[in-house]
Amino acid sequence: MTVAAREARRAAKVRAFADEYPFAPHFHRLPDGLRVHYVDEGPADAAPLLFVHGNPTWSFYWRKPIQAFAAEQRCIAPDHLGCGFSDKPAAWSYRLADHVANLEHLVLALDLRRITLVVHDWGGPIGLGFAERHRDRIARLIVLNTAAFPNDTWGGRAPLRIRACRTPLFGPLAVRGLNAFARMATVMAVEKHERMTPTVRAGFLAPYDSYENRIATLRFVEDIPLSRSHPTYPTLAGIADGLAGLRGLPMCIIWGERDWCFTPAFRREWQRRFPDARVHTADDAGHYVVEDAAERVVDWIRAFQADHPIED
Repeated sequence: MTVAAREARRAAKVRAFADEYPFAPHFHRLPDGLRVHYVDEGPADAAPLLFVHGNPTWSFYWRKPIQAFAAEQRCIAPDHLGCGFSDKPAAWSYRLADHVANLEHLVLALDLRRITLVVHDWGGPIGLGFAERHRDRIARLIVLNTAAFPNDTWGGRAPLRIRACRTPLFGPLAVRGLNAFARMATVMAVEKHERMTPTVRAGFLAPYDSYENRIATLRFVEDIPLSRSHPTYPTLAGIADGLAGLRGLPMCIIWGERDWCFTPAFRREWQRRFPDARVHTADDAGHYVVEDAAERVVDWIRAFQADHPIED
């Protein structure tokens, strides 16, 4: 497919939710020739907010914070390979280590510094994996409903519904064939269902409209290291070990307390590891905390940044 054809297809998809996602597309070419799509809004010379999404979302998840902060800060929100409007190759690893490498390549190419890193879900280990390699580029950390440490190191456990999606035959059929993971997330990951309007739902699901385009949705689930023999376990364990090196940075933890996946137990583990972090909880919000509590999330981020200004 030509670049023009891909852009026409992307534009056609966005048309259904353009009012929610009014951002110009940007693309970064990786060393292997694959393209990563990203949002880049706001003053180019301002200290950036770097938003890193999880699964099965994409940069659309960050649209409200981007719109709230783009007048004063540069807002960067990439789509991981296989997600959003990034390329979705069939023959790629889709391993945590390689997602971290892709983010690193993009951030270094853009030469982002004084970064406020904002992470959610899989964005946690991906973004923090990058931060540990380039601590000098990070000014502040904001963590929302995520984990960056193996479950067996602190007593956490993956929910049954996640484990079911990893089952041979059933997993590919449900996740890629029926798009069950992404579709059900628009119901199970939110508490305020009135906010998941048809337009918003269309935005979440638009990039995942075929079996081929849902490859990352399944691969992310399969890449959860539930045992020490999993290929990604050493990567995640290494990121967990490196978290101590980030303790000197200002950190804000924002948590949807009704998250059935990243439960409040995960929040408490973050607090144990970062006892000086500022903590905000949304008792009426689920996993998609930015959907359920967008206004509060924006206010909390704004106040946190004001209390921890970045020196020029």
